[in-house]
Amino acid sequence: MNGAESLVRSLVAGGVKTCFTNPGTTEIHLVAALDRVPEMRCVLGLFEGVVTGAADGYARMAEKPASTLLHLGPGFANGVANLHNASRAQVPIVNIIGQHATYHLRHDTPLASDIEAIARPYSKWLRTSASSSEVGRDIAEAIVAARTAPGKIATLIVPADVVWSEGGTVAALPPLPRPPLPSTAAVAHAAAMLRTGLRTAILMAGNSLYGDGLVIAGRIAAATGAKLLAPYPFTRLQRGAGIPRVDRVQYVLEQGIEQFKEFRQLILVGAKPPVAYFAYPGKNSEFTSPECEIHSLAKPGEEYVGALDALAEALSARGVELMAEKAERPPVPSGEITLPGLAAAVGALLPENAIVVDESNTSGRGLMAATQGSPPHDWLCNTGGSIGIALPLAVGAAVACPSRKVLCLSADGSGMYTLQALWTMAREGLHVTTVVFANRDYAVLKREFSYLGVGNPGPRALEMFEIGRPDLDWVQLAKGMGVPGTRVNSLGAFGKALRAGLEGDGPTLIEVPL
Repeated sequence: MNGAESLVRSLVAGGVKTCFTNPGTTEIHLVAALDRVPEMRCVLGLFEGVVTGAADGYARMAEKPASTLLHLGPGFANGVANLHNASRAQVPIVNIIGQHATYHLRHDTPLASDIEAIARPYSKWLRTSASSSEVGRDIAEAIVAARTAPGKIATLIVPADVVWSEGGTVAALPPLPRPPLPSTAAVAHAAAMLRTGLRTAILMAGNSLYGDGLVIAGRIAAATGAKLLAPYPFTRLQRGAGIPRVDRVQYVLEQGIEQFKEFRQLILVGAKPPVAYFAYPGKNSEFTSPECEIHSLAKPGEEYVGALDALAEALSARGVELMAEKAERPPVPSGEITLPGLAAAVGALLPENAIVVDESNTSGRGLMAATQGSPPHDWLCNTGGSIGIALPLAVGAAVACPSRKVLCLSADGSGMYTLQALWTMAREGLHVTTVVFANRDYAVLKREFSYLGVGNPGPRALEMFEIGRPDLDWVQLAKGMGVPGTRVNSLGAFGKALRAGLEGDGPTLIEVPL
C-alpha cells in the first residue's frame, strides 16, 4: 500500500468520508487512491474558495469534518478567504495539501512556495508528512485535532514522493478528547447572577444554539426571565415554531448599544462580549455599558451543553416549561417588489426542516423577523465577514443533509466571488434554491462610507461601490453552469418561483432585481 492509499483509508477509518476537492499534478496519486476507496465521496469544486466554503457548511450540519484536497500553496491560498470564515465558525476541517516531491523542491519551480507559512494562520494543527509509513498516523492525528472542541482546522501537507512510495499503513483513530466542563465556581456564579433579578442576557455560541443545548437554555430563560442572544456572526441557529426564541446581536454599532442598554448582567456561553466589527472615529466599540457585569459560564472549547445543564440544575430549571415561538406565518404577499415583501414571502413559504444559508447583507435585514414563526429550521450565516460564502456553504450543507431543502440567500456582489458553486450544485443534483438579491451595489460600503464621517461618496468612489454597467445576468450565469434560473419582477412571481424551487428536486436560482 502506498502513502496515498493509507491516507485515504485512514480518513475513512476516522469517520471522514467526504472530500471537497480541486486537485492538481502533485495530488494525482491521492486522486488515484480516492478512485480505489468507494467509501469516500468526492465533490469537485471549480474554485478552491468553493471547496473550503463547502467543507465549512458540511461541518456545521454534520458536526464532523470533511476533508479538502488542494493543490500546492497557490491552490490553498485560493481557499483562504472561506477558511478564515470557517476558523471563526470554529468548525472541524481536515485540509490535505499536495507538495512537490522532496527532491524536486531544490529546483524552485514556478509553483513552489512556503506552504506551511501560507497555511499556518488558518491551521490550529499543521504538519508536513515525512514518509509513507507516517502518513496514516499523521492524518489520524489531524482528524483528532480538528475534532477537538470547539472545532479546528487541521492541515496536512503531503509531498508527492511521500504519497507515491510504498510502505503505508492504515492508522486507527486515537481517542477523541472530551471538552472539559466549566468549573463549579463558574456555574455557581452564573446561578447567583440569575437569582438577583437584574436584567440579564445569555449570549451563546456553538452547539448551545441548537439541539439539547438550546432546549436547556430555553428552560433557563423561562425560569429566570433571562434573554437568549446569538452573536451577529453565529455559526448555526435552530429557530422557528416550537423552539425557544434567540435574538441576534445587531450589526450596527448604535443599534447594538441600544439592544444591550437594558442589561446589567451578561453571561457568555462560548461567545465573546459583543463589539462592533470596525472602529469608528470618536465612538466606543463596545455594546455593553460599563455597569454591565460580564461573566463567562463556558469558555470556547469547554462543554457548552454540559455547562447549561449544570446551570439549569443549580436553578432547579430542568423541568420548567419552555417558552417557545408560536407557529405564525405572514400571508403570501403580492404587488411590487419590496424588501419587507420579499422577507414575508420567505416566511410564508419556508418548509419545515429547511436549512437557510444567509449572506443577503443589506437586502435581507427583515428576513429573520419574518421567519421567526415559520416551521422549525436551521439558519447559517457568515461568521468571518469575508464575503462569498453563501453558495459554497449551501453546497456543503446540502451534501451533509441530502433529505433537507436548502435555501441560499445571497447578495449579487457576494455571489460573484464564488458563483462556481452553482456548477457543483448542478453536478451533484443538490436540493438548493438560490435567491440572488441583485441591487448592483456593494450597498454596505455606501453605508459605511457615510458612517465614517467623510460625507457622501463622489463619482470616483461610487465607481468602486456599484457593480452595474454592465449589469450581471444571473439567469444566464446560472444557465451556463447547468442551474435553471428565473428573473422575477413582482412579489407574486417571486412567491411562485420560490415555491417551485423549494418543492423541486434539484438546484434552481431566482434573480430578484432591486
